[in-house]
Order: sequence, then structure tokens, then C-alpha cells
Amino acid sequence: MDCASCAANIDTAVRRIKGVADVSVSVASGSLTVTHSGAVPKEAIVRQISRLGYGVRPVEDDGDARPEQGHSGESLHPHGGKETDGPWWRSRRALLTIASGVALAAAYAIGKLVPAAEHWAFVAALLVGLVPIARRAAMAALAGTPFSIETLMTIAAVGAVLIGATEEAATVVLLFLIGELLEGVAAGRARASIQGLADLVPKTAFVEKDGSTAEVPAASLAVGDLIVVRPGDRIPADGEIVEGSGEIDESPVTGESTPKRKGKNDDVFAGTISTDGVLKVRVTARAEDNTIARVVRLVEEAQESKAPTERFIDRFSRYYTPGVLVVGTLVATMPPLLFGAGWSEWIYKGLAILLIGCPCALVISTPAAVAAGLSAGARRGMLMKGGAVLEGFGRITAVAFDKTGTLTEGRPVVTDVIAYGRTEREVLSMAAALEQGSRHPLAIAILDRAKADKAPIPPAFGARAVSGKGVEGNVGGVALFLASAKAAAERASISPEQLSRIEDLNSQGKTVSVLLAGAAVAGLIAMRDEPRDDAKAGLAALKDLGIQTLMLTGDNRKTAEAIAAGLGIEARAELLPQDKQRIVAEMQTAGLKVAKVGDGINDAPALAAADIGVAMGGGTDVALETADAAILHGRVEDVSRMVRLSRAVMANIRQNIAVALGLKAVFLVTTVIGMTGLWPAILADTGATVLVTANAMRLLRLERD
Repeated sequence: MDCASCAANIDTAVRRIKGVADVSVSVASGSLTVTHSGAVPKEAIVRQISRLGYGVRPVEDDGDARPEQGHSGESLHPHGGKETDGPWWRSRRALLTIASGVALAAAYAIGKLVPAAEHWAFVAALLVGLVPIARRAAMAALAGTPFSIETLMTIAAVGAVLIGATEEAATVVLLFLIGELLEGVAAGRARASIQGLADLVPKTAFVEKDGSTAEVPAASLAVGDLIVVRPGDRIPADGEIVEGSGEIDESPVTGESTPKRKGKNDDVFAGTISTDGVLKVRVTARAEDNTIARVVRLVEEAQESKAPTERFIDRFSRYYTPGVLVVGTLVATMPPLLFGAGWSEWIYKGLAILLIGCPCALVISTPAAVAAGLSAGARRGMLMKGGAVLEGFGRITAVAFDKTGTLTEGRPVVTDVIAYGRTEREVLSMAAALEQGSRHPLAIAILDRAKADKAPIPPAFGARAVSGKGVEGNVGGVALFLASAKAAAERASISPEQLSRIEDLNSQGKTVSVLLAGAAVAGLIAMRDEPRDDAKAGLAALKDLGIQTLMLTGDNRKTAEAIAAGLGIEARAELLPQDKQRIVAEMQTAGLKVAKVGDGINDAPALAAADIGVAMGGGTDVALETADAAILHGRVEDVSRMVRLSRAVMANIRQNIAVALGLKAVFLVTTVIGMTGLWPAILADTGATVLVTANAMRLLRLERD
């Protein structure tokens, strides 16, 4: 299938089969899913599609589909006569085009050698290409699509023969086949851009069980399996590192050029590459649920969801094609009937108008650009659930962000270590000794900072949590207590200078832990959930696009304002979920087109209320389900990239429509006044289709910008 027109013909034909309840045709994946009640033989579906000229194979042959419970269905791949996965020039369409070209060349040769046989030589050359086209036109008409592109082509070619223009008729058929072939190659490129994602996941994995390692199909991995990843291997499943560390190249999935160092308890994605070190990874998602599979599935679903512009073009084309037939008929008959003009001349012009009016370029102008835009976004981890969402991003005038886990990392980090009578390194070592083994976020922050600073972590004796206050223990013969300022003040005297420093840190939205050594303050450790590395640049990029930004958070006002001040964004704090939803509604009432970006359950109402809801990174399932789009890799800058991508796609669509209609208008005029004939007419349609498709494919390069 090359375009939406192909999909529409298949959809209409299959729906006419008795017992078929629903049909879903995906141009993006080249697949057809039929839901039926009662018994509908698969052979009947295959036969109906084959009549239209498409080859078909069951999707189960690929091992990449599973029936959904509660539905009776068949999944198939219609593939336009391409019966192998070999080069495009070996497809049936390419072979037909080559045969037609050879026949036309032979007809020219015969015409030169035997002039009396020229007419029939060109008729024979014409039939080589026209018979399959006419058969498809007839089958489409019988299946419920009488006004197809093939119908226009057949009428024009037969009419040309009747008025003696056999040479032009044969040339026109060859040009039509070349145009179809080029469309197929371009559509294949767009399809490959998404299917190439699935190919990132290796076919096999090394599973460790009972002390031995065995190679198994990656598709058979179950949640909880322990897999071994060697240096240079692609990771075969989403998982969590349980042993080892290494640099992980995530560029195939995230587009980031710099590998990330990951170790125990860090998450890894299927399709990424371990560049050094041996890793043992516990599988956290089945093959059909891993990051790559979800991206492919969401993009395919999105490409089936049409943009408003695409729906308008579809409606327009339903009336456009019959209209072209009417106009062609009027041009062919009115001048001879009303003004006594020559029948042959005006029938010729009428036939040329049928070819000029072929709607292929117009029909493909929008879906080609939308598919390329969705693909470009998906390969950078920016998922948009349909053409309507992609189109809507370009109209956004305001973006409301959640704070925790959206503008910030979602986990505290140590920002300040202040020592009294000791070095900062000693304070960090003693605090880390008390926190060993704890999974509390603040404890993890201290341990991570100690690891980053290469501070030694001595053993702690008698370490225990003091309920609601902190943790205590003995390190190197010194009794230590790490707690909040309030709890520490109950055990030791805190000087005015130290209290002033604590208050200053608190005013910056930081949580302060006080380390007591005996009865004296040994140091202060301040922690805060810090902004993402690209948060400031991401917000600046939105402002450069003329888009307002706002932070909506349930966090305390002091923390929110401190973070907002550093990022240069207005903050509204201490909000409940319904407050966020209300503020989004107020912004919309003020005339703004609002995108809401968040990652938590408390963001779900606002995500649903916004014009476009965007789920951030590893957000909750509720957020991902509620949202219209998802940023898989937690980059704030991706919001502005989505806006720019949307604007680029809409500009591309406008260019495509202008090319499609502009060329038709020019050749319509030149045909009526007698400057151009049949072959330039079909060249105009073929050329417009190729130009439109090639222009849309330029959007795929945006993924590398």
C-alpha cells in the first residue's frame, strides 16, 4: 500500500464481506486487521484483497502479533505485490513497469522498421501495462470504489486509442506505472523508518539460569528472567541492572550522542548498547511491552488517527474524482456540440484533463507529511497519538508544567555540605556510614554524593532509625546522629549562625539534615530535587517560540518559588489536582491553547482538560494513558521540539497541497489552450506525487537535527 487511497480501496472491499464487523488498515505498518462475528474464512479476505492487485500474507508468519482476547480477528499484511523482502526492483510492480517499458521500446523499434505495424505495436505495448490497471479498476468498482485513480487512467487510455493516439496512450500508461513504482519506494522508506525501530532489538538473548547461560529467542523472555549482556551487545529487553556497570549508548532510542554510565539498580532499555563491561539485567517487561515495541505500536496507532486537514482532504477527494470525470466529459463534448469544434481534438483534451485530475498527489499530500513527522518524533522519543495531536502542537500558545519529575529530576540530590570543625569530606563520610543500606530518597542522595566525591564510607555500629527524627549509630568510636534541625536541637545546642545558615538553605527550597557528633554540630547537609539539566534551555526555547510557560505544583510555596526563580518561570504552588485542572481551564477561557506537561496521577485531570496533554518520561501509567503525547526520555527541550516539528509538518502540508493543486491548474490551462497533451498530463500527476512524497520525506531528517 502506497497511500491513503490504497488503504481506502482495501477497507471498502473487505467491509463488503459478509460477517465482517470492523476493518482497520494501517498504511504505516502495511497491515490489515479484520474483526468479525461468526465464521469468515481467511481465504475470502485474501481473495478480496488479491482482486485489487495486492499480495497478502498472514501476520502470524512474522511471529509479531497475538490475537486480542474477546475478539475474533485476522491480521494480514497487504503488500502491493511485493512478495519478498528483497530489493524493490524484484517486486511484481517493478517487473510490470520494466515489461511495459521494454514493450514500448519494442513498439518504437517496430514502428521504425515496419511503419504499417506501428499502430498495433503500440496497442500491444499499451495492453502490457493497461490490462492489470483496468483489472484493478474493475475490481475496485465491484468492491464499492467506482471512482478510483485506476478508473480515470483506464478511461483516458482507452479513449486515446479510440481517437488514434496509441503512441501517447502507451507512453502515458508507462509513466503511470513509473509514478506508482516511485510512490511505492517512497512509502517503503517511510514504513522502514518505523519498522527499523523494531529491528534495534536483537533476536536472541543470553539467559542465566542455575549457574549456566543459554541463548534463547528474545521474544521468549519473561519478566524476572536474568539476562547477560556482553560488551558491544544490544540489550534485548527493558530491565534493571542487578550486577555490573558500564557505559550505555542510548542514541538508537533517545538520540543522545553521549553514552551514560549505569550500574546496579539503574534501568536500561531494549535496543540500547552496552559499550563496555558485562551486565546482568533482570527483565522488567515482555518483548511486546518493551520501550521499542510501545513506541512502534503507538506510532502505528497515531498514523491511523487522521489529522483534521487529512480528514478534510479525504472528504474533498470523494467529490473531487467524480467532479474530474464531469469536467473531462464537458470539455470533450461541449465545444463540439455548442461551437462546432472538432470532436477528436476536444475528446483528446478531455482525456488529458482526466489524467491531470488524478487525485493521488492531493490525497497523499497530508498523510505522507503526518507519517514522516510522527516517525521523526518517535525516533527521538517524542510520541504523539495521532495526526490531530501533531497538528495541534503548532497552535499551542501556553505550556503548564508540573514541577517534580517534570521540570526537576524527581529525586533529591545533595546540593551543599557545610562542615564545622571537620572537613566536608569527613562530614559526608560519617553521614553516608549511617545511611548504608537505606532506600530512603534522602539516604540515597547522601550515598550517591559520597560515591561521586569518592568519600570513604566506614562501617557504622549500632546504626538504627529513630522514628520520625533521623538515624543514629557509632562510627570510629564517635556517636553520630543525623536528623532534621528540630530533632537535632533536642539533643544539642545549635548556634545562631548555624540556625541562620539552616534558614537560608530552607528559603532556597532545600531540606537540611544536621549531623551531630556527640553533643556538637559536625555539619549540615542540604538536599533538593534539582531541575533537569535542560530545563532552563527548554523553557527558553518555548519563550523564543512565543509560548507562555507556567509551573503548577502541589509542593510547598517556598520550594516551588526557589526552583521557579532559577528557571525563570512563574510558579503556582500548594495545588490539589482539581486546582491544576481549574487553572488550565482558566487559561483556555482567556483564549490560550494550553499544553499540560506532567508525570503523576495528580496531573491526570489537568492533562485531560488541556488542549494537549503531555506525559513526561517514566510517568505513571495513568498519566501516559490520559495524555495525548509522551516524552519518553524526560527532556524538557522536547516540548519545544514537538512544537517546531508540528509547525514544520504543517508548512510541509501547505507546500504539498500547493504543489498538487498548482501543477494541476497550470496543466489544465495549457491543455485547454492546446499547449500540452496526454503524456505531459500524466507526467504532471506523477511528478506532483513524487514531489509531494519527496518533500514529506524531508521531515524524516528532522530526527537527526
